[in-house]
Amino acid sequence: MKIVTALFGPTDAVERAQVLKEAGASGVFTFEGPFDVFTPLVLASSVKGLDVMSNVAIAFPRNPIQLAHQANDLQLLSEGRFILGLGTQVRAQIEKRYGTQFDHPVARMKELVGALRAIFATWNEGQRLDFRGEFYRHTLMTPTFVPGPNPFGPPPIYLGALGPRLTKATAEVADGLLVMPFGSKRFLHETTLPAVRDGLAAAGRSEDDFEVVPEVIVSVGTGRDDDHASTRMLLAFYGSTPAYRPVLDAHGWGDLQPALNAMSKQGRWREMASLIDDDILHTIAACGTPKEVAAHIRDRVDGVSDRICLYQPGPIEVEALAEIVDALGGSSCP
Repeated sequence: MKIVTALFGPTDAVERAQVLKEAGASGVFTFEGPFDVFTPLVLASSVKGLDVMSNVAIAFPRNPIQLAHQANDLQLLSEGRFILGLGTQVRAQIEKRYGTQFDHPVARMKELVGALRAIFATWNEGQRLDFRGEFYRHTLMTPTFVPGPNPFGPPPIYLGALGPRLTKATAEVADGLLVMPFGSKRFLHETTLPAVRDGLAAAGRSEDDFEVVPEVIVSVGTGRDDDHASTRMLLAFYGSTPAYRPVLDAHGWGDLQPALNAMSKQGRWREMASLIDDDILHTIAACGTPKEVAAHIRDRVDGVSDRICLYQPGPIEVEALAEIVDALGGSSCP
């Protein structure tokens, strides 16, 4: 099993990526947070044999041309080991933090993928750029701005999705699905995978043409009462967002979402964490010793994928990562 884990910033990206590789990670990913999502990957791509992935870069505030150049550069720097992972975020973040449009997110994301493929075809195959959609229009590509064919080919495009409509659309147009970390075994098998199969069937695609990459929140503990405090806070943050209520609904916990949402608007973040009981904690997150974490992961993703992303509230201890990798039978890339 290939294990991909997180980088948290640019200042130690090279050193941290090297250490994670030596511990058995096959790749590293970044996500939107206090730092730019692509900068650490530029640095980490210097570590030979390590996959690098944006997981995820928020798509709508960025233009397809801008994304294409960033992705093409990372594909070159990593020698073909880059995955462009994109996500929609939620309406409030897109409209109020980024100050851009969120309307028709599923149609907009499908069209953005089409625009990226058209740009990559222009650069790699010499096709005339003539993409005309509802949300994006690209009809000019003069030689000055053409990087030329990428010797490693265009990077694959994966999309992060939770709801069945975007999950289905992802299976129709993307190369892979990044299963959102706020999830569970039940939600994965009863909601996510059926939507994937529907999308592949609608597009006439085979399961061999598509990769499902589960993301699992990991919380390694030593048996103390406060071992998982930061993980409870993370789950409370996710659970306060209306978009994630379907995961809670799947387990009969849907009423928790509006309660958490109301508390978040009052800034009662620490109190919110107290509402994440042990049942919720251990259903959504893989908690415990490294062997217990590995057992949870294997139970959740068995038969689904041979690649997983470990999502943590903070940097994982290298020794713990090595034990998890060993328990899952993973190894680093050569």
